[in-house]
Amino acid sequence: MIAYIVRRVLYAIPILIGVNLLTFVLFFVVNSPDDVAHMQLGEKRVNPQAIQDWKAERGYDLPLLYNGRAEGFRTLSDTLFFQKSLRLFLFDFGSSDAGRDIGHDIRQRMVPSLAIAAPVLLLGLWTNISFALLIAFFRATYIDFWGVVACVVLMSISSLFYIIGGQFLIGKLWHLVPISGYGEGLDAARFLVLPVIVGVLAGIGSGTRWYRTLFLEELNKDFVRTARAKGLSEVAVMFRHVLRNALIPILTGVVVLLPLLFMGSLIIESFFGIPGLGSYTIDAINNQDFAIVRAMVFLGSVLYIIGLLLTDISYTVVDPRVRLS
Repeated sequence: MIAYIVRRVLYAIPILIGVNLLTFVLFFVVNSPDDVAHMQLGEKRVNPQAIQDWKAERGYDLPLLYNGRAEGFRTLSDTLFFQKSLRLFLFDFGSSDAGRDIGHDIRQRMVPSLAIAAPVLLLGLWTNISFALLIAFFRATYIDFWGVVACVVLMSISSLFYIIGGQFLIGKLWHLVPISGYGEGLDAARFLVLPVIVGVLAGIGSGTRWYRTLFLEELNKDFVRTARAKGLSEVAVMFRHVLRNALIPILTGVVVLLPLLFMGSLIIESFFGIPGLGSYTIDAINNQDFAIVRAMVFLGSVLYIIGLLLTDISYTVVDPRVRLS
Protein backbone atom coordinates (compact mmCIF):
# COMPACT_ATOMS: atom_id res chain seq x y z
CA MET A 1 0.00 0.00 0.00
CA ILE A 2 2.78 2.43 0.93
CA ALA A 3 4.69 1.59 -2.24
CA TYR A 4 1.53 2.23 -4.27
CA ILE A 5 1.09 5.68 -2.69
CA VAL A 6 4.76 6.58 -3.15
CA ARG A 7 4.60 5.57 -6.80
CA ARG A 8 1.54 7.78 -7.37
CA VAL A 9 3.23 10.72 -5.63
CA LEU A 10 6.31 10.34 -7.83
CA TYR A 11 4.05 10.34 -10.90
CA ALA A 12 2.51 13.64 -9.76
CA ILE A 13 5.80 15.52 -9.37
CA PRO A 14 6.70 15.79 -13.10
CA ILE A 15 3.10 16.76 -13.88
CA LEU A 16 3.26 19.68 -11.45
CA ILE A 17 6.67 20.73 -12.79
CA GLY A 18 5.30 20.67 -16.34
CA VAL A 19 2.30 22.81 -15.36
CA ASN A 20 4.64 25.26 -13.65
CA LEU A 21 6.89 25.52 -16.71
CA LEU A 22 3.94 25.96 -19.04
CA THR A 23 2.53 28.70 -16.81
CA PHE A 24 5.89 30.46 -16.78
CA VAL A 25 6.13 30.37 -20.58
CA LEU A 26 2.60 31.72 -21.00
CA PHE A 27 2.98 34.57 -18.53
CA PHE A 28 6.59 35.64 -19.12
CA VAL A 29 7.51 34.59 -22.66
CA VAL A 30 4.30 34.70 -24.70
CA ASN A 31 2.94 37.56 -22.60
CA SER A 32 6.12 39.43 -21.56
CA PRO A 33 6.37 41.83 -18.59
CA ASP A 34 6.49 44.70 -21.09
CA ASP A 35 3.11 43.63 -22.43
CA VAL A 36 1.70 43.46 -18.91
CA ALA A 37 3.06 46.93 -18.15
CA HIS A 38 1.45 48.27 -21.32
CA MET A 39 -1.92 46.82 -20.31
CA GLN A 40 -1.67 48.19 -16.77
CA LEU A 41 -0.47 51.66 -17.73
CA GLY A 42 -2.52 51.98 -20.91
CA GLU A 43 -1.45 51.73 -24.52
CA LYS A 44 -1.60 55.48 -25.08
CA ARG A 45 0.69 58.14 -23.55
CA VAL A 46 3.01 55.61 -21.95
CA ASN A 47 6.76 56.11 -22.24
CA PRO A 48 9.60 53.58 -21.82
CA GLN A 49 10.62 55.06 -18.46
CA ALA A 50 7.14 54.53 -17.03
CA ILE A 51 7.26 50.91 -18.15
CA GLN A 52 10.67 50.38 -16.52
CA ASP A 53 9.47 52.01 -13.29
CA TRP A 54 6.37 49.80 -13.20
CA LYS A 55 8.46 46.65 -13.78
CA ALA A 56 11.07 47.62 -11.18
CA GLU A 57 8.40 48.35 -8.56
CA ARG A 58 6.89 44.87 -8.96
CA GLY A 59 10.03 42.84 -9.60
CA TYR A 60 9.40 42.25 -13.31
CA ASP A 61 12.68 43.86 -14.40
CA LEU A 62 14.74 40.72 -13.70
CA PRO A 63 16.11 38.43 -16.47
CA LEU A 64 14.06 35.37 -17.34
CA LEU A 65 16.37 32.46 -16.47
CA TYR A 66 19.93 33.70 -15.91
CA ASN A 67 21.18 36.93 -14.34
CA GLY A 68 24.65 37.67 -15.71
CA ARG A 69 24.95 40.81 -13.59
CA ALA A 70 24.81 38.83 -10.31
CA GLU A 71 27.34 36.49 -8.74
CA GLY A 72 27.19 32.99 -7.31
CA PHE A 73 23.79 31.50 -6.64
CA ARG A 74 22.16 34.86 -7.27
CA THR A 75 22.74 34.37 -10.99
CA LEU A 76 19.84 31.89 -10.77
CA SER A 77 17.87 33.26 -7.82
CA ASP A 78 17.65 36.85 -9.10
CA THR A 79 15.57 35.83 -12.10
CA LEU A 80 11.90 35.87 -12.96
CA PHE A 81 11.81 32.09 -13.11
CA PHE A 82 13.06 31.73 -9.53
CA GLN A 83 11.21 34.68 -8.01
CA LYS A 84 7.86 34.25 -9.74
CA SER A 85 7.73 30.55 -10.60
CA LEU A 86 9.90 28.29 -8.43
CA ARG A 87 8.79 30.01 -5.22
CA LEU A 88 5.27 28.81 -5.92
CA PHE A 89 6.42 25.29 -4.95
CA LEU A 90 6.94 26.67 -1.43
CA PHE A 91 3.46 28.24 -1.62
CA ASP A 92 5.10 31.64 -1.50
CA PHE A 93 2.72 33.50 -3.81
CA GLY A 94 4.29 36.92 -3.24
CA SER A 95 2.36 40.14 -3.82
CA SER A 96 -0.22 41.02 -6.40
CA ASP A 97 0.39 43.72 -8.99
CA ALA A 98 -1.69 45.97 -6.74
CA GLY A 99 0.64 45.30 -3.76
CA ARG A 100 -1.59 42.94 -1.72
CA ASP A 101 -0.30 39.75 -0.08
CA ILE A 102 -1.74 36.95 -2.24
CA GLY A 103 -1.19 34.26 0.40
CA HIS A 104 -3.16 36.26 2.98
CA ASP A 105 -5.99 36.85 0.52
CA ILE A 106 -6.17 33.13 -0.32
CA ARG A 107 -6.36 32.16 3.36
CA GLN A 108 -9.12 34.72 3.98
CA ARG A 109 -11.18 33.77 0.93
CA MET A 110 -10.80 30.01 1.22
CA VAL A 111 -13.38 29.75 4.02
CA PRO A 112 -16.32 31.28 2.04
CA SER A 113 -15.45 29.07 -0.94
CA LEU A 114 -15.45 25.96 1.25
CA ALA A 115 -18.70 27.03 2.89
CA ILE A 116 -20.41 26.92 -0.53
CA ALA A 117 -18.54 24.17 -2.37
CA ALA A 118 -18.59 21.50 0.37
CA PRO A 119 -22.41 21.48 0.84
CA VAL A 120 -22.95 21.65 -2.93
CA LEU A 121 -20.64 18.66 -3.47
CA LEU A 122 -22.06 16.50 -0.68
CA LEU A 123 -25.73 17.35 -1.19
CA GLY A 124 -25.37 17.15 -4.96
CA LEU A 125 -23.69 13.76 -4.76
CA TRP A 126 -26.37 12.37 -2.43
CA THR A 127 -29.23 13.82 -4.50
CA ASN A 128 -27.89 12.68 -7.88
CA ILE A 129 -27.09 9.14 -6.72
CA SER A 130 -30.47 8.82 -5.01
CA PHE A 131 -32.40 9.93 -8.10
CA ALA A 132 -30.24 7.75 -10.36
CA LEU A 133 -30.85 4.67 -8.19
CA LEU A 134 -34.58 5.39 -8.23
CA ILE A 135 -34.68 5.70 -12.02
CA ALA A 136 -32.50 2.61 -12.51
CA PHE A 137 -34.68 0.64 -10.09
CA PHE A 138 -37.76 1.43 -12.21
CA ARG A 139 -35.91 0.95 -15.51
CA ALA A 140 -37.96 0.53 -18.68
CA THR A 141 -41.00 2.13 -17.02
CA TYR A 142 -42.68 5.52 -17.24
CA ILE A 143 -40.66 6.65 -14.23
CA ASP A 144 -37.45 5.86 -16.12
CA PHE A 145 -38.68 7.55 -19.31
CA TRP A 146 -39.88 10.77 -17.73
CA GLY A 147 -36.89 10.83 -15.40
CA VAL A 148 -34.54 10.84 -18.37
CA VAL A 149 -36.66 13.52 -20.08
CA ALA A 150 -36.47 15.68 -16.94
CA CYS A 151 -32.69 15.20 -16.80
CA VAL A 152 -32.29 16.31 -20.42
CA VAL A 153 -34.46 19.38 -19.78
CA LEU A 154 -32.47 20.30 -16.68
CA MET A 155 -29.20 19.82 -18.58
CA SER A 156 -30.42 22.11 -21.36
CA ILE A 157 -31.07 25.04 -19.01
CA SER A 158 -28.16 27.40 -18.40
CA SER A 159 -26.88 27.73 -14.85
CA LEU A 160 -27.49 31.48 -15.14
CA PHE A 161 -31.23 30.73 -15.30
CA TYR A 162 -31.07 28.98 -11.92
CA ILE A 163 -29.09 31.86 -10.43
CA ILE A 164 -31.30 34.67 -11.72
CA GLY A 165 -34.50 32.67 -11.16
CA GLY A 166 -33.48 31.78 -7.61
CA GLN A 167 -32.56 35.35 -6.79
CA PHE A 168 -35.89 36.63 -8.12
CA LEU A 169 -38.17 33.92 -6.71
CA ILE A 170 -36.59 33.08 -3.34
CA GLY A 171 -34.76 36.33 -2.63
CA LYS A 172 -36.83 39.14 -4.13
CA LEU A 173 -40.36 37.70 -4.37
CA TRP A 174 -40.53 35.53 -1.25
CA HIS A 175 -37.90 37.44 0.79
CA LEU A 176 -36.69 34.21 2.40
CA VAL A 177 -32.95 34.85 2.08
CA PRO A 178 -30.74 37.74 0.90
CA ILE A 179 -30.18 38.01 -2.85
CA SER A 180 -26.42 38.50 -2.49
CA GLY A 181 -23.74 39.41 0.00
CA TYR A 182 -21.92 37.68 2.83
CA GLY A 183 -21.86 37.89 6.62
CA GLU A 184 -19.55 36.96 9.45
CA GLY A 185 -19.85 33.92 11.69
CA LEU A 186 -23.23 32.20 11.91
CA ASP A 187 -24.85 35.10 10.05
CA ALA A 188 -23.11 33.86 6.89
CA ALA A 189 -25.43 30.82 6.79
CA ARG A 190 -28.43 32.80 5.52
CA PHE A 191 -26.31 34.16 2.65
CA LEU A 192 -25.20 30.64 1.68
CA VAL A 193 -28.60 28.93 1.48
CA LEU A 194 -29.53 30.27 -1.96
CA PRO A 195 -26.11 29.66 -3.61
CA VAL A 196 -26.08 26.08 -2.29
CA ILE A 197 -29.61 25.40 -3.56
CA VAL A 198 -28.73 26.83 -6.96
CA GLY A 199 -25.50 24.82 -7.13
CA VAL A 200 -27.30 21.55 -6.35
CA LEU A 201 -30.19 22.19 -8.76
CA ALA A 202 -27.85 23.14 -11.61
CA GLY A 203 -26.10 19.77 -11.41
CA ILE A 204 -29.05 17.41 -10.94
CA GLY A 205 -29.71 16.83 -14.64
CA SER A 206 -26.21 15.88 -15.76
CA GLY A 207 -25.30 14.12 -12.51
CA THR A 208 -28.41 11.93 -12.36
CA ARG A 209 -28.13 10.91 -15.99
CA TRP A 210 -24.42 10.03 -15.59
CA TYR A 211 -24.99 7.88 -12.50
CA ARG A 212 -28.04 6.22 -14.10
CA THR A 213 -25.83 5.13 -16.99
CA LEU A 214 -23.31 3.63 -14.56
CA PHE A 215 -25.97 1.73 -12.63
CA LEU A 216 -27.64 0.37 -15.77
CA GLU A 217 -24.27 -0.88 -17.02
CA GLU A 218 -23.69 -2.72 -13.75
CA LEU A 219 -27.19 -4.21 -13.82
CA ASN A 220 -26.40 -6.05 -17.06
CA LYS A 221 -23.36 -7.85 -15.67
CA ASP A 222 -23.11 -11.49 -14.64
CA PHE A 223 -22.66 -10.91 -10.91
CA VAL A 224 -26.07 -9.20 -10.75
CA ARG A 225 -27.78 -12.19 -12.38
CA THR A 226 -25.97 -14.46 -9.94
CA ALA A 227 -27.16 -12.36 -6.99
CA ARG A 228 -30.74 -12.53 -8.22
CA ALA A 229 -30.42 -16.30 -8.73
CA LYS A 230 -29.42 -16.63 -5.08
CA GLY A 231 -32.70 -15.02 -4.07
CA LEU A 232 -31.57 -11.50 -3.17
CA SER A 233 -34.23 -8.81 -3.45
CA GLU A 234 -33.91 -6.07 -6.06
CA VAL A 235 -33.26 -3.49 -3.35
CA ALA A 236 -30.41 -5.57 -1.94
CA VAL A 237 -28.99 -6.03 -5.43
CA MET A 238 -29.07 -2.27 -6.08
CA PHE A 239 -27.42 -1.21 -2.82
CA ARG A 240 -25.13 -4.14 -1.95
CA HIS A 241 -23.84 -4.94 -5.43
CA VAL A 242 -24.67 -2.35 -8.11
CA LEU A 243 -23.87 0.74 -6.03
CA ARG A 244 -20.69 -0.75 -4.59
CA ASN A 245 -19.34 -1.83 -7.98
CA ALA A 246 -20.09 1.58 -9.47
CA LEU A 247 -18.04 3.40 -6.82
CA ILE A 248 -14.84 3.55 -8.89
CA PRO A 249 -16.35 5.58 -11.77
CA ILE A 250 -18.25 7.65 -9.19
CA LEU A 251 -15.00 8.48 -7.42
CA THR A 252 -13.43 9.36 -10.76
CA GLY A 253 -16.18 11.90 -11.38
CA VAL A 254 -15.89 13.36 -7.89
CA VAL A 255 -12.17 14.05 -8.28
CA VAL A 256 -12.92 16.64 -10.95
CA LEU A 257 -14.95 18.56 -8.38
CA LEU A 258 -12.42 18.38 -5.54
CA PRO A 259 -10.45 21.51 -6.57
CA LEU A 260 -13.72 23.45 -6.43
CA LEU A 261 -13.80 22.84 -2.67
CA PHE A 262 -10.99 25.35 -2.37
CA MET A 263 -11.08 27.26 -5.64
CA GLY A 264 -14.77 28.05 -5.40
CA SER A 265 -17.29 28.54 -8.17
CA LEU A 266 -16.46 31.42 -10.51
CA ILE A 267 -20.04 32.09 -11.61
CA ILE A 268 -21.92 31.50 -8.35
CA GLU A 269 -19.55 33.55 -6.20
CA SER A 270 -19.54 36.43 -8.66
CA PHE A 271 -23.34 36.60 -8.98
CA PHE A 272 -24.02 36.21 -5.26
CA GLY A 273 -21.25 38.52 -4.09
CA ILE A 274 -19.46 35.83 -2.06
CA PRO A 275 -15.87 36.88 -1.23
CA GLY A 276 -14.34 33.53 -2.14
CA LEU A 277 -11.51 32.39 -4.36
CA GLY A 278 -13.77 32.14 -7.40
CA SER A 279 -14.71 35.82 -7.33
CA TYR A 280 -11.09 36.60 -6.40
CA THR A 281 -9.94 35.00 -9.66
CA ILE A 282 -12.60 36.78 -11.73
CA ASP A 283 -11.66 40.15 -10.20
CA ALA A 284 -7.98 39.46 -10.94
CA ILE A 285 -8.77 38.69 -14.59
CA ASN A 286 -10.89 41.82 -14.92
CA ASN A 287 -8.15 43.92 -13.31
CA GLN A 288 -5.45 42.17 -15.38
CA ASP A 289 -3.59 41.27 -12.18
CA PHE A 290 -1.55 38.40 -13.59
CA ALA A 291 0.30 37.72 -10.33
CA ILE A 292 -2.98 36.54 -8.79
CA VAL A 293 -3.94 34.60 -11.92
CA ARG A 294 -0.58 32.76 -11.87
CA ALA A 295 -1.03 31.88 -8.21
CA MET A 296 -4.56 30.59 -8.74
CA VAL A 297 -3.54 28.51 -11.78
CA PHE A 298 -0.75 26.88 -9.78
CA LEU A 299 -2.96 26.33 -6.73
CA GLY A 300 -5.65 24.77 -8.90
CA SER A 301 -3.08 22.40 -10.42
CA VAL A 302 -1.85 21.33 -6.99
CA LEU A 303 -5.38 20.69 -5.74
CA TYR A 304 -6.27 18.69 -8.84
CA ILE A 305 -3.18 16.51 -8.48
CA ILE A 306 -3.95 15.97 -4.78
CA GLY A 307 -7.47 14.99 -5.80
CA LEU A 308 -6.10 12.45 -8.27
CA LEU A 309 -3.83 11.03 -5.59
CA LEU A 310 -6.70 10.72 -3.09
CA THR A 311 -8.82 9.05 -5.76
CA ASP A 312 -6.09 6.51 -6.50
CA ILE A 313 -5.87 5.74 -2.78
CA SER A 314 -9.64 5.42 -2.48
CA TYR A 315 -9.60 2.93 -5.38
CA THR A 316 -7.57 0.56 -3.22
CA VAL A 317 -10.28 0.72 -0.54
CA VAL A 318 -13.12 0.08 -2.99
CA ASP A 319 -11.25 -2.53 -5.06
CA PRO A 320 -8.11 -4.05 -3.46
CA ARG A 321 -7.09 -5.49 -6.84
CA VAL A 322 -6.00 -1.98 -7.88
CA ARG A 323 -2.96 -2.28 -5.56
CA LEU A 324 -1.48 -4.86 -7.89
CA SER A 325 -1.60 -2.59 -10.96
